[in-house]
Amino acid sequence: MYIPKHFKVTDLDEIKEFIEKNSFGTIVTTKQGKPIATHLLLELHKQGDNYFITGHLAYANPQWKTLEGENENVLVMYQGSHAYISSSWYKSENVPTWNYQSIHVYGTASIMNEQELQEDLILLLQKYEQAREKPALWENLSLQTKKQIKGIVGFKIKIQEVQTAYKLSQNRNKEDYFNIIDKLYKEKDLNSKALAEVMKNKGGSHLIRN
Repeated sequence: MYIPKHFKVTDLDEIKEFIEKNSFGTIVTTKQGKPIATHLLLELHKQGDNYFITGHLAYANPQWKTLEGENENVLVMYQGSHAYISSSWYKSENVPTWNYQSIHVYGTASIMNEQELQEDLILLLQKYEQAREKPALWENLSLQTKKQIKGIVGFKIKIQEVQTAYKLSQNRNKEDYFNIIDKLYKEKDLNSKALAEVMKNKGGSHLIRN
């Protein structure tokens, strides 16, 4: 991913937080030289000194067959808030642009065995069901429902490289920066308002210009 140096993020804790908050990602592999992708829920785990991404695909989805063997190298993409930035929001004339947050994760994949997949599903249900009034936790599921595990294929990706880009108007001065936030809040779409919140939380501390 092309990342201008002032948009590059290297702080590991910040990257981990972003992935955990934006866990619906895209996994990209190749089949006979053609890129293929699936959008799905992914989870980040740490084992020893290594980080892994886990998830599962429907057995009917042929992409799982590309996750081991010669084509085991994969790309996982995460997308955060993004929105159009009008040049009319700058004090001085310039060009419009698009602000965004994006992470590319590269790694090597392998297929889980049934026990590993079950353990991963247990953790997944605990994360998303625990706070519900009638949580659908693994121990509460019927045997028939548990048998449906046969219809999915679990995988894990050992992370080898992470590239992170936060294009959040770091190249603007403070006056422009906070005016952009104000204008984004006034936009009608939720993405613009979400991006405004991200930029507000940064507080301008990451600007390369005063």
